[in-house]
Amino acid sequence: MSEQLDIAFQQAYQRASNTDMDMAPDVKLRIYGYYKQATYGGHHHFKSEEEHGLVRAFKFNAWQQVRHLTKDEAKKAYIDLVNQLGL
Repeated sequence: MSEQLDIAFQQAYQRASNTDMDMAPDVKLRIYGYYKQATYGGHHHFKSEEEHGLVRAFKFNAWQQVRHLTKDEAKKAYIDLVNQLGL
């Protein structure tokens, strides 16, 4: 199951990353939070020092809101959200 989930997650990630759809900021943040939880779990790490403090805070908050999910649960939630958006 895990391999199939990983494949479905990667496919959903590709669709979400390559879309031209204009999404509301809260939807983008939900996608971000699920993605980070799915890939990093509870280990918070920000690569970009270029992001402004407010942007970083919103992203961190989005991640914190889903920290109770396991990586697999976050992958499923990410896939479900991407599918709901029709991507």
